[in-house]
Amino acid sequence: MPPLPHFTVLPSRALVAVRGADRVSFLQGLVSNDMTRVEGGAAVWAAFLTPQGKFLHEFFAVPHGDAVLLECERTRRDDLITRLSRYKLRAKVSLAADDTLVTGVAWGEDAGAALETSNTPGQVVKRGAGLLYTDPRLAGAGVRFGLHADQIGGLAKAGLSQTAESDYDALRFALGLPDGSRDMEVDKALLLESGFEELAGVDFKKGCYIGQELTARTHYRALIKKRLMPVSIEGPLPAPGAPLTSAEGTDAGEMKSGAGIAGLALIRLEALRKTTEPLHAGATRLTVHQPSWMKLPSEV
Repeated sequence: MPPLPHFTVLPSRALVAVRGADRVSFLQGLVSNDMTRVEGGAAVWAAFLTPQGKFLHEFFAVPHGDAVLLECERTRRDDLITRLSRYKLRAKVSLAADDTLVTGVAWGEDAGAALETSNTPGQVVKRGAGLLYTDPRLAGAGVRFGLHADQIGGLAKAGLSQTAESDYDALRFALGLPDGSRDMEVDKALLLESGFEELAGVDFKKGCYIGQELTARTHYRALIKKRLMPVSIEGPLPAPGAPLTSAEGTDAGEMKSGAGIAGLALIRLEALRKTTEPLHAGATRLTVHQPSWMKLPSEV
């Protein structure tokens, strides 16, 4: 028999409710993706950047009643609210932490079928007072949810088995999906290094937003020299930020989040092109894998 699909509550993620008549237009001028798609009923993945185009926050934006919910990093939620609030001016909009729903993800073979949702990335389904939405990055990443605590038991009744957040991380590593500041250095990382183009996290036709100029320039001039990529690990798990070297001893990047025998690393593309050998972090060997969705410069 095939394994049961899974669900994972994600205590590391939390919600911000953006309300008010101007909520969509307010966000539209600030974030990397097209918020009119959210107004039309879809969920999107997006980022908020510095004026210089460097990463500050990533989040899912989902329509929910009279609000747009932003699913972000819990430990950095207050910072996101503070930074966005600086741009309110006279806009009819409010931002507040919202803990009425539990955040998480259902994943694995037939998870969408078990929950009676679509495989279309970004499609939102209401479920009582909560919601489900297919991950807008990749259908294979599962179905994200925001549900009331008393609805969580219904996931098991639908045939899903509950697993730990570390189990979902293993899937995320295999797919090459970043998780906020664990994988993207604040005030330094570029969106296109972390797959935002291929994973539908940036819209190049939506018009101006904060940090748009650098993001567009790196896209149209093919200036990206590093990519966040999955790695398999032989040896002790390198600490986040640990430098990686090629077999020849040259700088090949740095480790990001990881657990056990898998993780993500920011890889220098020049070093990757020059070797077919595993990379090293001390005595640990790391083999780089290119996800099927990822397009490297030579392939564009």
